[in-house]
Amino acid sequence: MRKFALFVFAALMIVIFAPAAFAADQAGAGTNWVAITSGFAMAIASAAGGYAQAVATASACEGLARNPGAGPLIRFALILALVLIESMALYTFAIVFLKVK
Repeated sequence: MRKFALFVFAALMIVIFAPAAFAADQAGAGTNWVAITSGFAMAIASAAGGYAQAVATASACEGLARNPGAGPLIRFALILALVLIESMALYTFAIVFLKVK
């Protein structure tokens, strides 16, 4: 019953708001939606990257504490993971920089 109510609510919202969205005049719209959504995208990418880096570092520290002999392998995997995680935020920044005028 709960899924059906959620489906009916979602369908009702689509029926109510979709005609107004499609009828909007684009020539008179003064809002730069690309800049606004780019800001949200950069915020989400930065937050996700920071959280992922924190989890990766915590896991690496735990791994080093459990097995100090595997230090070089864990350190290499950590640095590689941090570089790949940071590249997500940098790619998002590059796209935002190119799209926002």
